[in-house]
Amino acid sequence: MKYLVLVTDGAADYPIEELGGATPLEKANKPNIDALAKKAFCGTVSNVPEGMVPESDTANIAIMSYDPKIYSKGRSPLEAVSMGLTMTPTQTAFRTNVVTMGDEEGYENKTMIDHSADEITTAEADELIKAIDAELGDELKKFYTGVSYRHCLLWENAPENVEFMRPHDILGQKVTEYLPPEPFLTLQKKSWDILTNHPVNKARVERGLRPANSIWLWSPGKKPALPNFKEKWGVEASVISAVDLIKGIGLCAGMESIDVEGVTGNVHTNYKGKADSAIDAFKRGKEFVYIHVEAPDECGHRAELENKILSVELIDEKILKPVYEYLVSTGEDFKILILPDHPTPICTRTHAMDPGPFVLYSSNEEQEGAESFSEKAMEGKTYIPDGSTLLSYMIKE
Repeated sequence: MKYLVLVTDGAADYPIEELGGATPLEKANKPNIDALAKKAFCGTVSNVPEGMVPESDTANIAIMSYDPKIYSKGRSPLEAVSMGLTMTPTQTAFRTNVVTMGDEEGYENKTMIDHSADEITTAEADELIKAIDAELGDELKKFYTGVSYRHCLLWENAPENVEFMRPHDILGQKVTEYLPPEPFLTLQKKSWDILTNHPVNKARVERGLRPANSIWLWSPGKKPALPNFKEKWGVEASVISAVDLIKGIGLCAGMESIDVEGVTGNVHTNYKGKADSAIDAFKRGKEFVYIHVEAPDECGHRAELENKILSVELIDEKILKPVYEYLVSTGEDFKILILPDHPTPICTRTHAMDPGPFVLYSSNEEQEGAESFSEKAMEGKTYIPDGSTLLSYMIKE
């Protein structure tokens, strides 16, 4: 038996007036996913427990069958693991975004323009993070380059129990009420002075792009530990993602993490490369492949309605179709689970707690499913309140 999990990050949404009351999932032309939905076990699932923040670390930990209330310790240490960083028990990891803030006088009065600095390239961000580390790093603090706008600070004996705001939750708002306390605020203020006139940002502005003119610290966490996935489920597993966070979850669970050239985390990514890598993993003997696609989530954060619809269509055509056709060609039984980790509605531009639709197709046990992979089509179907149990419907421990 082969198992494919395809996570369409943030694809679920609310009805949109511009679409005549439809959602992006309802509007998207996704014949391959919908065909499976018609003969699959379908419903909705909540991947984020009540009282927890609807972040991708919490939700994907649940999808991988681990209880977030026990194992979710913040996304930053998972990203650090993916980056190959070795954390000590006394270190805290902080997600370090490079963001675009407005040019208002005084740091406290600035507006959060873009949590991704126009999805800055990793090469440009690397120069900026190196400049930050040279000025703000010391024997206790060191900054590390990640991917695009997502980076990491490791801090020995860092102040604890501090509340941080997620930058994608305050887009278009003044940061005044959302600033961290000291000593974190001083680091962010100094980063503004370092980055505003950096040659990388001057060149970006000249090209009509947003500058990455500040760092924004959030989501601290200690060294993570997850039970081994193979020992739990008895299958050899691989994870494929452009996002360090998802890679980190997989690595902490003992999975193989596959790097795919040209993946970006946005709508312009290497969909075919992800499909090819999944097929190769199956051919190499992997029994379980977890493909995570960030594109719908980023489009939700950026309020890019057309691109959000397009990203779902590309996932359907360029990832699901070829992998499904390969699995059929092997003559073996297989199962495919398709779901978003959480909604990222266009209207709010941030993550939501609402349950999302899921499709669980079994090649050897077709069922009366749903009309399509969408929110409305799942009304009246099975509701699974604890996302960490969903995988047990797919694999038997």
